[in-house]
Amino acid sequence: MICVCIGRGRHKHTMAEHTHLAEQGAKLVELRLDYISGEVNLKRLIKDRKTPVIISCRRASDGGKWSGTERERLILLRSAIAEGVEYVDLEDDIADQVPRFGKTKRIISLHDFQKTPDDLEQVHARLAGLSADVVKLATMANNPHDNVRMLQLIANSAVPTVGMCMGDMGTPSRILAAKYGAPFTYATFHHERALAPGQLSYRHMSNIYHYESINAETQVFGVIADPIGHSLSPVVHNSAFQECDMNRVYVPFRVPREHLGQFIEDCKTMGVKGLSVTIPHKEAVLKYCTQLDDAVKGIGAANTLVFDGEQVVANNTDYHAAMDSLEASLGAPQKKDVLKNRTALLLGSGGVAKALAFGLLSKGASVIVAARNPTKVASLEKMGCRRIDWDARHTVNADIIVNGTPIGMHPNVDETPYEKHRLRPSMVIFDAVYNPEQTLLIKQAREKHCKVVTGVDMFVRQAAMQFQLFTGQDAPTELMRQVVKKCIGPFGF
Repeated sequence: MICVCIGRGRHKHTMAEHTHLAEQGAKLVELRLDYISGEVNLKRLIKDRKTPVIISCRRASDGGKWSGTERERLILLRSAIAEGVEYVDLEDDIADQVPRFGKTKRIISLHDFQKTPDDLEQVHARLAGLSADVVKLATMANNPHDNVRMLQLIANSAVPTVGMCMGDMGTPSRILAAKYGAPFTYATFHHERALAPGQLSYRHMSNIYHYESINAETQVFGVIADPIGHSLSPVVHNSAFQECDMNRVYVPFRVPREHLGQFIEDCKTMGVKGLSVTIPHKEAVLKYCTQLDDAVKGIGAANTLVFDGEQVVANNTDYHAAMDSLEASLGAPQKKDVLKNRTALLLGSGGVAKALAFGLLSKGASVIVAARNPTKVASLEKMGCRRIDWDARHTVNADIIVNGTPIGMHPNVDETPYEKHRLRPSMVIFDAVYNPEQTLLIKQAREKHCKVVTGVDMFVRQAAMQFQLFTGQDAPTELMRQVVKKCIGPFGF
């Protein structure tokens, strides 16, 4: 169950949001009295409530906005119990000042905006001992491992426990709470009005992660990156799981470089079945894998991990997707060896660029790399590419130009890695950037009547291949394509 937090300054707006949420299917709502401007009319707020409610009134030290006296705050909380609300949220230091009465259930809570305490189990035991019907712990995640600790605490607790790690690193704890037995989790009314760091919106929790369907048998997949907020993979894969009626969820994991090894071990603890891997982990993740497919060995980078018992199997679907996209633009499969003996100018030297270089070389193309990072280019030279300076990129007489850099990616949509007047109709222009799909490079290539391959085509193909590796079934490719286009469209998801 999802509890949706409402924090509005006026009574009528609070009640309107409550009604709207009930119409949208919300089953539990938290009314944040500390957000109300002026005197709080509690009876008005709860008289005709459309769902059960949690009443809370947070001090500034607990992340709230209460500006009245502590005496007034305690009176409000006691009044809520006297009025028979379903739940009242009491911080641990005031729990003994608000006696139990009637059928109202007591949520005993603690908020730590700095860390997830080392003695988490002891803190939980102390809260549970304060006549708690539900224990609530909201702590800041400074390490991806904090999610594992919090989820295991939920699973092992005799008292129903709502536990979550705050911040974007703590997002997995919010999504996976149901799998570990939490009675509910929290979401905000709208993603632009989060009432706690890292809080997701009710719409995202319902429409992307399908939280209400998550249970103990739900299989977990995800994407690892740092940063993570830009990734469209959760929307795409969760939509595919839902379309295929699979009890699976795909979670964004923000994993800083220094925590990568611990995180891979934690995946085994959490029962993670598969991961998409993106910046900055495509190369570093290999040392934690037990099996590498041939493409990964040749590229030196992986974008997909499959966990099979004790085995961690690395794959690279970027390579296959890129080549399929390029060959389709040139008429394959009707024409074989369409890339053989062609000259490709590859812009960039990162993980995607390596996959593109490997694929082009394996298809018989000559690859010339122009990039600003000489250290990374060295590994491409070992693969068989020829290096030139970035400023010399326009001197190459190329049949294919591939952008493997982030130039042109949102929000820098007015940038291009290649000058328009250098484009020729005989060229194939492949831009791996998928947000936006119509990058400035792609737009200008169309104007010059070049063949084009967009990053959306590559992204959807690689995601579909990942889906097949994760599930053993064919992906709903057209649905995935529609979802990506909707996400990067003018109105977003």
